[in-house]
Amino acid sequence: MAVVAGPDEHGLGEELAALGVEIRRIEGLVTADALSEAGIDEAAYFVLTDVEEATGIPIAKELNPDVLAVTYAERSLPEFVAGVADLAVDPALMDPELVAEELTDDAVDPSA
Repeated sequence: MAVVAGPDEHGLGEELAALGVEIRRIEGLVTADALSEAGIDEAAYFVLTDVEEATGIPIAKELNPDVLAVTYAERSLPEFVAGVADLAVDPALMDPELVAEELTDDAVDPSA
């Protein structure tokens, strides 16, 4: 399951869903309450598409230390969060279909 926060203009959530990943979305502020309501405690992925909500990454990691925190945004993460995110991808460099495939391939085969 993936929690997707932000506008997701490039459709990474849809690509993950097409590969069988359940998607739960957070619209608006990424707070501890919003993450909990979305089910972050059972999520395999936290996908953030709005770096303005980057403070959601350490909160997600606190609520679920095993969640893979992925940003899929054109702008860079603020320094204070960059070390907490597991993966940062610029949509101009990698299309959402490929990102979704890589994420789910790693989930199926951790040695990949």
